[in-house]
Order: sequence, then structure tokens, then C-alpha cells
Amino acid sequence: MKVKIRKGDTVEVISGRLEDKGKRGEVIKVDPELHRVVVQGINIRKKHQRQVQTQGRTMNPGIIEFEGPIDLSNVMLVCPSCGELTRVNVIRKEDEVQRKCKKCQALFD
Repeated sequence: MKVKIRKGDTVEVISGRLEDKGKRGEVIKVDPELHRVVVQGINIRKKHQRQVQTQGRTMNPGIIEFEGPIDLSNVMLVCPSCGELTRVNVIRKEDEVQRKCKKCQALFD
């Protein structure tokens, strides 16, 4: 299935964990095969990191915080022109593909 959300888009979490629900953030990474997306500042995970020495460099020990992936169905695209949650309409013209807001009919790209 084609993914209508791309890296750099602003999305809002519509379902999932209560502390993340309703938050908006920018998409950092999209994985269409696993149907998952990584959003900045959403689904923060903590990892306890040991001090590791690789290729002459040492990684600092401690607790590292990073964004975990969430399912694509749990986020919805925010239209840059009207600022509301919207679904996306795909328009194909010869060589290019454009995305359009279904509410205000504005083009994304």
C-alpha cells in the first residue's frame, strides 16, 4: 500500500498512548514496509546504554532517550494551509504526483 505521509510532514497522533494522543510533531522517518512512522517528540523510549568502545571511539554510558516508531494508522496529516487534520487526495499528472487536502483543496507539494 502506498504511504501518503512523507518525511518532513506535520502529523497529529489520533490514537494510542494517552500521553501522546493529541500531540503534533514532524515526521523523521517513514517505513512503508512495516507500516510505521517515527515522529519527533512522540513515543519517547528510554534505553540504558553501557560504555562501548568501537573503532577507537567510546559511547558515553547512561540513559538515552529516543523516538520509537508508531503505526501509520495512529497518525493523521495536518494541512499546512488550513492547519486542520485532513485526509489526502492524490492527483497524478503525467510525470508527477501531487497531494491535495480534502478539506481546503490546497496542494501539499
